[in-house]
Amino acid sequence: MRADLVIIDDIGLLPVAEDTAEALYRYRLVDAAYERRNLAILSNLHPSGFDELMPKTLANATVDRLLHHAHVVLTGGDSIRLTQAT
Repeated sequence: MRADLVIIDDIGLLPVAEDTAEALYRYRLVDAAYERRNLAILSNLHPSGFDELMPKTLANATVDRLLHHAHVVLTGGDSIRLTQAT
């Protein structure tokens, strides 16, 4: 982890395999950055829905680490892309 900030965009569009979820949490990103680096996770999925993406135990551990010391920004409203398209 050499970068001061890592941004993951659109997490949750598709379910991930267990080995991919485990790599995200344990080996690559979330655990490695925990309390050492900044992570920005962007998703249309609420953190409580991460167990739809990955096995529940990994989802719980991932969300627990991500939300500890986190600033959560929830947005709402109409889609800008949809508004521009219509």
